[in-house]
Amino acid sequence: MSVKTFSCRVFFNLLNHAAVASNKPIHARHAAAARGYYTSGKPSDTGAGRAARVQVVDLRSDTVTKPGAAMRQAMAEAEVGDDVMGEDPTVNELQKIAANMFGMEAALFVPTGTMSNLIAVMVHCRERGDEMIVGDLSHLHIYEQGGSAQLAGVHATTVNTLPDGTFDLEQLESKIRHGYPDPHYPRSRLICVENTHNIQGGRVLPLLFLQQVRDVADKYGLSVHMDGARVMNAAVAQGVPPSTILQHTHTVSVCLSKGLGAPVGTMLAGPKDFISRALRCRKALGGGMRQAGVIAAAGKLSLLEMVGRLEEDHHNVKTFAQALLECDPPLFAVDMAAVETNILRFRIQEPTLSPSEFCARMAQVAEGEETALGQGIQVLMYPHFGNSVRAVWHLGISPEDTQLAIQKMQFVASQFLKEKVRAQ
Repeated sequence: MSVKTFSCRVFFNLLNHAAVASNKPIHARHAAAARGYYTSGKPSDTGAGRAARVQVVDLRSDTVTKPGAAMRQAMAEAEVGDDVMGEDPTVNELQKIAANMFGMEAALFVPTGTMSNLIAVMVHCRERGDEMIVGDLSHLHIYEQGGSAQLAGVHATTVNTLPDGTFDLEQLESKIRHGYPDPHYPRSRLICVENTHNIQGGRVLPLLFLQQVRDVADKYGLSVHMDGARVMNAAVAQGVPPSTILQHTHTVSVCLSKGLGAPVGTMLAGPKDFISRALRCRKALGGGMRQAGVIAAAGKLSLLEMVGRLEEDHHNVKTFAQALLECDPPLFAVDMAAVETNILRFRIQEPTLSPSEFCARMAQVAEGEETALGQGIQVLMYPHFGNSVRAVWHLGISPEDTQLAIQKMQFVASQFLKEKVRAQ
């Protein structure tokens, strides 16, 4: 697919967004922040008398999206069969769509991204004790419970993740083991990259970097796997089809259940022989599903109709980030050059206001807020490492919701600064 064709398709899909959008309603020293990453910031009970006047803007993650009416209808009407027997027509069609879109020979529908990454590691690292090289801040290394070691017997060695999600190529090359089958060392098999990079704030890996990583891998006979949970965000941000990005990798894992809006599912893609072995691993891990066409139908809609609307999320993030910078006096620090996709990381410059306290204030309806803003607004986001806050935009967050989040941020900042002045 040409860039021009892809861009046109993105524009066309944006026009169809309304029909399918959902209803509204670490580094080791940062281990503590990482532990609370997926467990904090849940909505508080506003009480029956106040609920009607409270708007909730959920920026915790793009995993909170809900299928809209068109997606639910597609799921209800899906033609199904036994997928373990290879007989579910909707799953088979989804797998063909994904393989074609990613420029891969074949694809496999998997329940989760964590399982998909684990399967990739198991297939690439064929013997227990083989080794993979990963970024020290990668999702696969930090947030997937060490499954590669726990379940697959694969050893991980790390390279330092840089602020843009890349890593130093010389350091990468230095981590590759040589002299196999020397009995002292594991065997290097796999290099893993992450695109977009979650912890580093949705950063898009440069195409040149991916090409250089592939060159290193080819030089030493290693494979390259991409944790591409949000690679469609990267494709939209770079204005290229996903196949342009994925030409530099052997395999990829792509989530359907984040910004693309499906309720469940991930696509694992690669060469036919890889997918054949991946099918066996999926079964061993309990990921073989029967009439899975019901959820695969949502995945089809995600890939065919929801990619273009990711651009709206990127725009909304930039709008909120700019509002943070315009806070007077300056309370927040944002690197606008690093705001590339749907994830925003920003720092709080006031030493007496911690990220945890700021997030708590954003999630609560304060006294006098309804009078000042005309309603109560709860904005849910996570404290992150390095004195930062993380917020993620998705199809459940409209431009209007973004403006509500800005109003709440400005209110919280104003109230905090007033309290600080009174305390002096």
